[in-house]
Amino acid sequence: MLKEVTATRYVTPLREGGSLPGIVEADDLGTYVMKFTGAGQGPRTLVAEVVCGRLAQRLGLRVPELVGIQLDPVIGLGEPDEEVQALLKASGGLNLGMDYLPGSLGFDPLAFGVTPAEAGRVVWFDALVGNVDRSWRNPNLLVWHEKLWLIDHGATMIWHHNWPSAHAAAAKPYDASDHVLSPFAPDVAAAAAELAPLVTRGLLEECVGDVPGEWLGGEPGAMDLGAVRAAYVDVLLERAPSVHDRVTLGEPSRDSASRAPGWLTGDWPHARRGVNR
Repeated sequence: MLKEVTATRYVTPLREGGSLPGIVEADDLGTYVMKFTGAGQGPRTLVAEVVCGRLAQRLGLRVPELVGIQLDPVIGLGEPDEEVQALLKASGGLNLGMDYLPGSLGFDPLAFGVTPAEAGRVVWFDALVGNVDRSWRNPNLLVWHEKLWLIDHGATMIWHHNWPSAHAAAAKPYDASDHVLSPFAPDVAAAAAELAPLVTRGLLEECVGDVPGEWLGGEPGAMDLGAVRAAYVDVLLERAPSVHDRVTLGEPSRDSASRAPGWLTGDWPHARRGVNR
């Protein structure tokens, strides 16, 4: 399960994406980027962050450490920004935190080179979890201590927003044409040979098991928590062995709209403006 800490101070909001996360300090003396259950996209984005973050870590990709953060809504009383205050008040209880990487820089493909092997691992992983938000428009990659770090996995596993279609999602192709690492000749086949055998039922059950049960409730069809956890495992397990065969690397859509869903681009009516990290 996630290590749990308690928020002691809200430092500042991050305002560049769709969920308005913030930097907080906690009682373990750590500093975290906190994502809130009361944000417009709801707790399923936090579920995606945990499942994908844990899975990426277990596959050897760099992801900031994840924690559960208990939030007392009283912290929001002193916030001058009404939107931030409302978000904090709506997010009492358990939220998600990611270790803050001080001095990290947003990934710039013109300034930081990536090997085909590393690019292939990231693209393969994103294909596995169906990440639609690692494009040249919004890389969701950081460079810290000259290493590449993956952040923001809330826009993955889109099938969990519509469980009846989840089984079909296991065979869905992945268009990586707009992926920020596509110019680095990602060796997706080599990544699949290395990583796909590691994606076992046991590994996926451990990753999904780290998701707090309170974030998994309210599914249609009266699915109990065990069934919901099993559904995540089943889709990813079925997808892993052959997803590399369905990855497309074509010309990026630089002259057209983003292929990301509306709730990421701001066209979704419940989206919040803020940073997605």
